[in-house]
Amino acid sequence: MSTITLNIACLGPVIFAQSKRAKRLSIAIRPFRPVRVAFPPRISHRKAQAYLQENLIWAQKNLDYVRKIEREQESTLDATPKIPPATAKTMLKDTLRELAQQHGFSYNRVAVRNQRTRWGSCSHLNNINLNINLVALTSDLMDYVILHELVHTKIKSHSKKYWAELDRVVGGAGMAKALDKRLGRHRLGLQK
Repeated sequence: MSTITLNIACLGPVIFAQSKRAKRLSIAIRPFRPVRVAFPPRISHRKAQAYLQENLIWAQKNLDYVRKIEREQESTLDATPKIPPATAKTMLKDTLRELAQQHGFSYNRVAVRNQRTRWGSCSHLNNINLNINLVALTSDLMDYVILHELVHTKIKSHSKKYWAELDRVVGGAGMAKALDKRLGRHRLGLQK
């Protein structure tokens, strides 16, 4: 499908992407990424550009908010003491192994990367990805993120059952949501 990038004065570069997967016109504004307008094949690039113009105030308002998140995140990470990447990776892998053993979880592979959008993730094969920047958080928040992913090795959704299990391993009823709220103050910008 066809993709073009245009520079829109108040938004910067905007990607217009025609996609077979798109069911309707949509505007995506995400941290550390350009604005993206997705649209189905039956809609022309010209119509997609007109749609963005009709929603320009909304897009600009949301982009301002997202840029604020980006600045907060960069200043938070810049203010933390730098731990050498090899040390950070070892710390995270050791903590993952210890928490898994302590709470009876198992996982396959682990990868530690410098990600911009997620603190961690767990694949359907129980491979765990951790963000190297977790070492900049307090130890209880770092443990929370790791336990969050370990619980996903058993429960793949964010159901009530999932949150009850996460509460159990982090220390009691309501603790998981409280830690999640605190983690939100150190956001990387996107959903977990």
